[in-house]
Amino acid sequence: MSSPVPESTYPGRLALQQRVLPEYRVPFLTELAARCEGGLAVYAGRPRPGEGIAIAAAIPGAAYTEGRNIHRLAGPLYTCRQPGLLAWLAAQDPAALIVEANPRYPDTRKAIEWMKQHGRPVLGWGLGAPHLAGPLAAPRRRARLRLLTALDGVIAYSGLGAAEYRALGLRNVFVAHNAAAPAPSGPPPQRPDSFTGAPVILFVGRLQPRKRVGLLLRACAALPVRPRLVIVGDGPARVEFEAEARRSFPAAEFLGARHGPDLDALFAQADLFVLPGTGGLAIQQAMSHALPIIAAEGDGTQNDLVRPGRNGWLVQPGSLASLETALADALSDLARLRTYGRASFHIVAEGINIEKMADAFVEALNSRYS
Repeated sequence: MSSPVPESTYPGRLALQQRVLPEYRVPFLTELAARCEGGLAVYAGRPRPGEGIAIAAAIPGAAYTEGRNIHRLAGPLYTCRQPGLLAWLAAQDPAALIVEANPRYPDTRKAIEWMKQHGRPVLGWGLGAPHLAGPLAAPRRRARLRLLTALDGVIAYSGLGAAEYRALGLRNVFVAHNAAAPAPSGPPPQRPDSFTGAPVILFVGRLQPRKRVGLLLRACAALPVRPRLVIVGDGPARVEFEAEARRSFPAAEFLGARHGPDLDALFAQADLFVLPGTGGLAIQQAMSHALPIIAAEGDGTQNDLVRPGRNGWLVQPGSLASLETALADALSDLARLRTYGRASFHIVAEGINIEKMADAFVEALNSRYS
């Protein structure tokens, strides 16, 4: 007996381009593949050495092609060529294409043109259109607008990202709240009513400067009660952060990258999840494990997930004082901490999960574009 087809489906074959395919995207893409009646084909390459991205080997239910990435320069000048993208697209012959909405990938424009020549829609998927600064800001803005206006629509990670796209005059803007975990299938996990030892603060993410792990180390050192700080992840700034830990908080535990059941066990042991820099997917994962959150206000992903006074605290980006205050407040009231954790769980269960994310993609794909 065949499995039932999900109610929210796309009738055609979908192709999806990414620069790289991180392992954490597999659950979402597996869900999306189940919604595409004509199948899902994904194209992505490998990251730059030292990026610390764990890439996927396969996507259940989807055709995954690992292409060749040619990385050039760095910083604002960085570009990524994907010379095999156009041949892959022609071979897949999809009814619709979703691309990363990033003008740094020149072969994406060729893929858009191919789809237009065949009268088929192309959607972008991106973080938003934040303010650009520096000497290259003007040409970067022009390149971004050229790419975005060539698309039939755009899917934003967050409400803020969608607002930024609309401010550029774009129509057909959709929101698919960024998620890495499914809606929980059971009740929220129960945690003890008292700390069994030092409170456990957990960070999960790529170790890169924008995550501001150094700020978290210094804030933990200033707390009146020393927590157990567990840092999960790897990346180019790990050596720098470990050096900072030796100076300010030697008890910090750097565990490297963890996935699957190993990571689930760490979420289960934690009392509080903290992300002092940018990002959001790890926040959503932590919330699915009924954890309260402290996060820096950022690209909008954090703001959609963290509701001050309900499930956590939003702190000023880069502010040590703001982070110290939030940590001290969070750890001062365990009953409230547990209440916030249960609220996190229900936010994920009811609205921000990979199933809802797939619903939003299918809605965008099935829309009429004008």
